[in-house]
Amino acid sequence: MTRRHPIAILISGRGSNMRALIEACRSPDFPARIALVISNQADALGLDLAREAGLPVLAIPHRPFGRDREAHERAIDAALREAGVETVCLAGYMRVLTPFLVDAWAGKMLNIHPSLLPHFPGMHTHEAALAAGVAEHGCTVHLVTAGVDAGPILAQASVPVHPSDTPEGLAARVLEQEHALYPETLARFLRGELPVADHDSNVEAERNTTEKARE
Repeated sequence: MTRRHPIAILISGRGSNMRALIEACRSPDFPARIALVISNQADALGLDLAREAGLPVLAIPHRPFGRDREAHERAIDAALREAGVETVCLAGYMRVLTPFLVDAWAGKMLNIHPSLLPHFPGMHTHEAALAAGVAEHGCTVHLVTAGVDAGPILAQASVPVHPSDTPEGLAARVLEQEHALYPETLARFLRGELPVADHDSNVEAERNTTEKARE
């Protein structure tokens, strides 16, 4: 019998990649079940989608916490642990995490990013890819570490960039790949099929780089 690991999905908007994970989890042999969906936006459309799928949902808006990002993340962490979550999937979660949540879920938090990392981290990746004139673009599933979009890469999928591409058209083709890549990679990750570089070493290296940049 397939062990179904309890996962949580963190979203901020419509939950497009969350939908793909929901569909994958409907299969009895998929090694995950969704124990909780959390959004930092109470009006996120993805919460309605999750409710319609019969999933436990929770809105933990960040604004009441003001500038205290860690306090907001402590509320999220408490909810994750109360739900018995073992792995966290970021799916369009539009908040830069503090070391608190990164460390609390070290090696157990995944993210999907719309570029072929390490190229084009951060926002506006499709515009950046077109401006750079690259021949290929795509998406990456990676572990979350202290650096923005800098954690160990678990899997990638690519699409060709056409001369006629617009950011919107390129984004749509990449999104199709995201919807296939995220569930597949999550399943392989939970089954222990993916070799992952030492997480603690990566975190320490990123922090050392950050500290040197501040000096």
